[in-house]
Amino acid sequence: MINLNITAAAEEHIVPAAQYGHFAEHLGRCIYDGFWAEEGCTKRSPEGYRTDVLEAMQKLHIPVLRWPGGCFADDYHWRDGIGAPQQRKRRLNATWGWVAENNRFGTHEFFRLCALLGCDAYLAANMGSGTVQEMAEWIEYVTSDFDTDVVRERRANGRESAWKLPYLGIGNEVWGGGGFMTADHYSDLYRNWQHFARNFNDMDRPMMKIACGPNAGDYHWTERIMARVDAGMMQGLSLHYYTVPTGNWDHKGDAVEFTEEEYLQTIRSALFMEELITRHSEIMDKYDPEKKVALIVDEWGTWYDVTEGTPEAFLYQQNTMRDAVVAACTLHIFHRHTDRVKMANLAQTVNVLQALILTEGDRMVCTPTYHVFDLFQPHKDALLLDLAGEVPVVDGLPAVSVIATKKNDSVCVSMCNPTLTDHAVTLDIGTVAAAVQSAQILTGDCHACNTFDAPEAVVPVAFTDYSVAEGKLTVSLPACSVAVLILQ
Repeated sequence: MINLNITAAAEEHIVPAAQYGHFAEHLGRCIYDGFWAEEGCTKRSPEGYRTDVLEAMQKLHIPVLRWPGGCFADDYHWRDGIGAPQQRKRRLNATWGWVAENNRFGTHEFFRLCALLGCDAYLAANMGSGTVQEMAEWIEYVTSDFDTDVVRERRANGRESAWKLPYLGIGNEVWGGGGFMTADHYSDLYRNWQHFARNFNDMDRPMMKIACGPNAGDYHWTERIMARVDAGMMQGLSLHYYTVPTGNWDHKGDAVEFTEEEYLQTIRSALFMEELITRHSEIMDKYDPEKKVALIVDEWGTWYDVTEGTPEAFLYQQNTMRDAVVAACTLHIFHRHTDRVKMANLAQTVNVLQALILTEGDRMVCTPTYHVFDLFQPHKDALLLDLAGEVPVVDGLPAVSVIATKKNDSVCVSMCNPTLTDHAVTLDIGTVAAAVQSAQILTGDCHACNTFDAPEAVVPVAFTDYSVAEGKLTVSLPACSVAVLILQ
């Protein structure tokens, strides 16, 4: 029996809704045949969006969407994607598969998508092959209502008033394919570029300028950026980390066929996120003790070998209960670091890596990861509660991961058993709640997944294996499971 105690927190920390952000890149079938449906698709809306994907994403009430990359942003020139669709430039997507990019989905289509989803926009500016002027004019095109040639161009393309741009990333993975820069060189460039990243509207909510942060455990990168860029020049520093079970990028492992040890190693790899955030935060604290600069985990998720028979560069992979456990444990890590982690973006939304949704022709399935994001919705913008007690380690994993939050009169307790062994957990809830109002669980064999022929093989179901007595909640949590209980 695992005994834990939930109490009101000594310090007030709110779980930012933006920790449930997402990422859509022009990669494989994420945009085209993902969010966007070409002519002839029966799921195509009059505006061009794929209706089944749109409806599924609307149910999640996502807070923010990052676009157009990723590495695609390093070659993206925004003017290619405006104007009459049939007249837009046709280019080669040399980053992901050397396939044709028709630019039918561009700036207008992205901001309309954000409006349909009710989410904030996060643009990734092209520092790799673009110019500071190109970035500045893109921001003007998006956010300005002054009578300038750039604004007249937007109005001629059908958008009278400016959009809101809450987030701007200046450079993507500049330590790699985004420019192969050193931290010192990038710092100097960033100081220059951020000066010309002028937001023309919404002064009550200044645009967050996000600098390119480290690749996983590159602590030297964080040290140099924080030392060389004044906190007033950036409001966010990004972090990218992917869970690769084998640690070998040439042979990452299969998304569905894996051994018990490979399962355990995947979860261990995902849990490394805790150390990454802790150590990068410690460096940031030295230069920014007031925590004015947020840590933005704008790319995270599992990365396996691509599904057999699909293009290597499209990064299409199936999604199992193993991925659901990764999602739950990772979101819990973000919640424990709400003082610094203000946004995170799962990679990627549709048909790529740890996707929420998979499509095939006119068919669509929601993955186990989708259902975790759905179950965890009550945590958004809720007060984080304290959790105390010892959690045993089983096979190198904590036997259980638990987060509790409070919003209004409801307490949401999410529990994940990442191990392959059943566990009983007792939570002392006497000071925060008295009864369980609802309970759901997502569980199954760790290899279980939703397919186009069996789209509901892994879905949340009512959970009843719990009891409440004398201020204690006792839960029997099966192996490889995610449960969410709402208390009052």
